[in-house]
Amino acid sequence: MFAYTIRRVITGILLLVVMSVVTFYLFYASSTTPERYACGPKCTAAQLETTKKSLGYDEPTYVQWGKFAKGVAVGRTFPDDPELRKAAPQLVQECPAPCLGFSTGYSAPVRSLIQDKLPVSFSLAIAAFVLWMVGGVALGITAALFKGRLLDRAIVGLSLVAFAFPTFFIGLLLLKFVSIRWGLIKLPAYTPLTENPWLWATGMILPAITLAVVYMAGYIRITRAFVLETMSEDYIRTARAKGLNQRTVIGKHTLRAVLTPLVTLSGLDLAGLLGGAIITEQVFNFNGVGKLSVTAIQRFDLPLIVGIVLLVATIVIVANIIVDLLYAVIDPRVRLG
Repeated sequence: MFAYTIRRVITGILLLVVMSVVTFYLFYASSTTPERYACGPKCTAAQLETTKKSLGYDEPTYVQWGKFAKGVAVGRTFPDDPELRKAAPQLVQECPAPCLGFSTGYSAPVRSLIQDKLPVSFSLAIAAFVLWMVGGVALGITAALFKGRLLDRAIVGLSLVAFAFPTFFIGLLLLKFVSIRWGLIKLPAYTPLTENPWLWATGMILPAITLAVVYMAGYIRITRAFVLETMSEDYIRTARAKGLNQRTVIGKHTLRAVLTPLVTLSGLDLAGLLGGAIITEQVFNFNGVGKLSVTAIQRFDLPLIVGIVLLVATIVIVANIIVDLLYAVIDPRVRLG
């Protein structure tokens, strides 16, 4: 397993390199002039040229990518031009490794901006992930055990309704009725977990439900289908013939077989969390990476856009490596070589 893990990590690093190259060429090689966004609408031609030189936009794209890659590995000093650093030492900023560039919109290193916002989005993603996995699997198994009955039809019907609603609509409904009109939960606000765990949990309930509902609806139907298929297998019938009770058959045999494809899907679904987080953070006014990415796109802040894209790619790659390693734990028949 150790050798397999090393190979997957190396593959993941190579994928990140390819992602950074593609992202650079898509944005930096476009016809848009990013220095115009950094300098401002009233910027003179001389100021525009100075800004372009200080940000390194006057250099070829491959040179810019090389400096970016070097910054990720060993750190970087801004501005890149030694003459500008000498002329204006008060503007010099050190960016330690891994340096993801310098945001033109915020005039700050991208790494520090993402670090400030990441706890909000990470908390939201983890809370939503736990909700949709636990709720989706539990309700899916329940629907399968009561196949054809009223409870099964109710669960499947509600999951179809939840799947049909867009994320922002679910968030607005929860915000208006649960929080504002009924007052069951106070208006969601992010509180760091280390500062107050209870306020963190209560502030995350509605946003996490909003982000998790659509995923949960899909997992209910998938889990139900997998459980029904697994329960028709010969080894399940053999387990029942041996006199094992329902809890043992479901928990020890059926659930283990069902978890393998579900874990695979969960690793892939993490890629869609950012899109959902952007909408959810906008609805509940959470100042996380999702909201930061919207601002970066509006300002055409290329370094920040590239940094967020690589952050999401890293999370997805790491999640899928973990999923691959979990196969051997969930299903002993799987051998990683």
